[in-house]
Amino acid sequence: MPDTLGFRKRIGIVVPSTNTTVQPECDMLRPRGVTNHTARSTTKERPLNTEQAFIEHMQAMRDGTGAAIDQIMTAAVDHLIMGVALETFWGGVASSKTLQAELEGRAGVGVSMGSSATVAALHKFGAKRIAVLTPHQQRGDDMVRHYMTEAGFEIVRLKGLKCPSPRAIAQVPPDEVRASLQELNGHDVDALVQVGTALPAVSAAAEAERWFGRPVLAVNAVTYWDALRRSGIDDRVYGFGRILEEH
Repeated sequence: MPDTLGFRKRIGIVVPSTNTTVQPECDMLRPRGVTNHTARSTTKERPLNTEQAFIEHMQAMRDGTGAAIDQIMTAAVDHLIMGVALETFWGGVASSKTLQAELEGRAGVGVSMGSSATVAALHKFGAKRIAVLTPHQQRGDDMVRHYMTEAGFEIVRLKGLKCPSPRAIAQVPPDEVRASLQELNGHDVDALVQVGTALPAVSAAAEAERWFGRPVLAVNAVTYWDALRRSGIDDRVYGFGRILEEH
């Protein structure tokens, strides 16, 4: 029997416990009859300004993901979003595909990830040359650059905001996101890409598309788009970016 509220689909979302952006941004995007359900992998608020701290932070997120999946699957969700985007870029394309297969095997349902969803969205627009905005420290930026290059894209420019801690990512003001996108924009790129699920950028990216005249893909928007389409939901969602409106 379908849920009374989620009578079309139930989408599960796994996020780090410090992430306060994925849940509200995904809730903005859901069509009628689709419900979102969030599970949290426990992570600590801590400085990320050293290599060791960053590696330990990534390991903590990995360690908690399996338990979070097991928890959310008790709600019998129909599809799962991996709301830890950097992990999905880590190690390149082959590692990302392995991770997706492992997550889908554990969950027993399809899994949408920031890396593969971003690639799918870029292909929809025929984009090859891109500029990228991240909230990450240098190691995270290197992982994103490596993955996107392996996936066949030329990164013309990349800006990492180097947010000092996990919670600080969600505190980046809209003006800083807009200014960063303006800095990255140019006629030498086909599209702009924002990664880092805790960075609040869906609304700013949709606004930037109207000004720049080219796709600006926010990771939470493209991952939710991927989840909807792979769940058989073809509704166009307006006001939050061309990927949801046109594809």
